[in-house]
Amino acid sequence: MFSLPYFATRFSVSAVLSLLLAGCVTLNTPELPTHTPNSWSETTSKTAPAIALHSWWQSLQDPTLNTLIDEALAANLDIAQAAKRLESERLLTGRWQAPYLPTITGSVRPTQDVAATDMYYHASLDMMWELGLFGALDNSKLSARARTFQAQATEQGVRVMVVADVVRHYLDLGLSQQQQKLLYTQLTVDEEALALAQTRQRAHVGNPEESTQAHVRLAQTRAALAMEREAASRSARALAVLLGRDQPDAAWANIQRPLQVPAFSLEELPADLLRTRPDIHIAEAEVLQAAAQVGLAHAALYPRLSLGGSFLYAYNTTQNMRTSTDSSPSVGIYLDIPLWDWGMRRTRMEANEELLDAALLGYRKAVLDGVSEVENALSGLTHQKERVNALQSSEHALQQQQQSQRTLLSLGLSSRYDQLLQQRALLETQSELLRARASHTLSFIALYKALGGAPLPEAAATKDVTP
Repeated sequence: MFSLPYFATRFSVSAVLSLLLAGCVTLNTPELPTHTPNSWSETTSKTAPAIALHSWWQSLQDPTLNTLIDEALAANLDIAQAAKRLESERLLTGRWQAPYLPTITGSVRPTQDVAATDMYYHASLDMMWELGLFGALDNSKLSARARTFQAQATEQGVRVMVVADVVRHYLDLGLSQQQQKLLYTQLTVDEEALALAQTRQRAHVGNPEESTQAHVRLAQTRAALAMEREAASRSARALAVLLGRDQPDAAWANIQRPLQVPAFSLEELPADLLRTRPDIHIAEAEVLQAAAQVGLAHAALYPRLSLGGSFLYAYNTTQNMRTSTDSSPSVGIYLDIPLWDWGMRRTRMEANEELLDAALLGYRKAVLDGVSEVENALSGLTHQKERVNALQSSEHALQQQQQSQRTLLSLGLSSRYDQLLQQRALLETQSELLRARASHTLSFIALYKALGGAPLPEAAATKDVTP
């Protein structure tokens, strides 16, 4: 590449006009592969109310949970970090045109003439203004806006994750506390059953195997209780981290009631994921960024046209310091033409085109992943509800059996030991029912996380970036 200044002549004006006309290219952005199914394969209630996507957790009707999410949105460190990165990108985007604005530089340096007889001090003032032809200007703008769009989508993705994680850990904490209550009751039952089994063995009514089994059941209950305590502690600490706290709140030790999925209808369609899922927005930003890089590489194949000027002041310090001065202003057009490295530039553009194709494939993959996640969550809601119904039926049958056992016991036709075994079976079923209900709620959480449900930042309305 060489640089050649052209001064204001008829030829230079014609050359400039030709380059300006050739450099006025249209910004080329690819069409996104946005095909999605027309509807979900799993259906929800047609008569139940729809749930607002940006406040979906409020449908669980738990004031404590609502307060925790409000606190997390205000104090979560991941959200704060993503917000700072977004603001940084916005500041840089506001200066995207800086390389294409006039620049002025000054310098002072000593120099010597060719004959090595005189010494000079040169003071110069230089101005340069690159015009950004052949799409360089527009693609630089697109690149900057794509980075900001990606940072904005990343921040929203963090908000979606934080909201879902707060609900999930709150659910897990409540589940562990409810399981502990059942296990404490079960522990009492197992201790009494072990004592009765040992009494039956001493009275030669029972056998040693009964005592062994009763001892194993008691040990298993104690182990399960220890696991639930650990799970509760882990969930409470995870919740504290999400809220930006050093320690869990003591008030979390007694969650009043479990979270239950309300009846609802789903108004969002697969096509809505294109505007609600942050990861699809991130993939879109990557496509736009790749398209901008292709455009910039294409612009690099052509000459760079700049307007420039300089003012040189030369002071002779050898012959006469007081009178030997010289100055020469110049204004003109600078043309940089790629010659020897044009092939490398062409290869770079072709490589960027391959990266653009890869970004388009990534966008398509993000859309497919989004649809799949929603479908899996809807399927989970359906099947976990069936599991809950089956366990509720089992619980009802065991409760009736326990009532019959009480009647037999009062008539002397059954033993307290048999009654304890049936009570334990009922407690185990109730424990499994709690887990099934929690899994049903987890599918509900997964559904609205997959849909991109979370509050939009307050600044979104005024600082929204859409490339």
